[in-house]
Amino acid sequence: MSPEMTTLSNAPKPPPPLAHDAHKGIAGRVLCLAGSETMPGAALLVARAAQRAGAGLVTLATFDRNVIYPAAVAVPEAIYIDLSRSKDLIAGRLPAQLVGRGDHARVAGPGLGRGGRTDELIRRVVEDDFDGPLVLDADGLNIIGATPEVLAQCRGPLVLTPHHGEASRLLGRDRIPSADAERIEVAQQLARSSSGICVLKGHHTVVTDGEQTFVNPTGNPAMATAGSGDVLSGILGAYLAYSHELQSSDWNVFEAVCSGVYMHGLAGDIAVETLGERAVTASVLIDHLGVAQLQHQRAPRG
Repeated sequence: MSPEMTTLSNAPKPPPPLAHDAHKGIAGRVLCLAGSETMPGAALLVARAAQRAGAGLVTLATFDRNVIYPAAVAVPEAIYIDLSRSKDLIAGRLPAQLVGRGDHARVAGPGLGRGGRTDELIRRVVEDDFDGPLVLDADGLNIIGATPEVLAQCRGPLVLTPHHGEASRLLGRDRIPSADAERIEVAQQLARSSSGICVLKGHHTVVTDGEQTFVNPTGNPAMATAGSGDVLSGILGAYLAYSHELQSSDWNVFEAVCSGVYMHGLAGDIAVETLGERAVTASVLIDHLGVAQLQHQRAPRG
């Protein structure tokens, strides 16, 4: 299947403009569950990307307080939650600091690490009564194993963002094919088994809810760099939060995900034009998000 055969155009609609009287709550509140002692950068990238993508308020929750110290300097606009002393997960409960929050979207997994408390946190987040969009990425996907159907209990819209290795584990396969048509079939299978939206990352990233499918035309090989997926998760968190707050049929959850994927790739394309292929890093993608969003907003619509 080629991009021309998908149900959406090659350029999804950008986020609608904010109202003149908008405040940070209307712009979208995003909770990021990310980062650990050995992967603190993941938390910073997710939070910074969410902010640059337009989130009005970003909260970062992490098990390691050592993540908070550098994050507070690199992302001073964010709010931080220290989960290191929480005993709730031991008792089989979601940490009290995360209960009853007014989040519009949540991102869980980047850099959290593997282990008992991470596994339990992801399970509790999936089972929580939060009805907003939930993005599961990286370590948030790894604990699911080959049983994505357990995710069907998620109350709100669910978005999975696997790369090929994570997709193969979720499906119990040795490998994922590289041809577009086969990748679309894999993504659709994951979307249907999880009752969510699958973003199968890679060349021509596939976005599908099992019925609608979008093959992304933006992006380039320079984006094959550590942290690029964390940036995508942050963008998706911001766009999904805004979509959930808007509650508009003109820009629904699926369109928000497609737009976030498109924007991630467009930022990479602009970065390559500016710096060349070898110099692009995940942080550079964030630096070019503003220009990418402005360019997409001003592009003529057919």
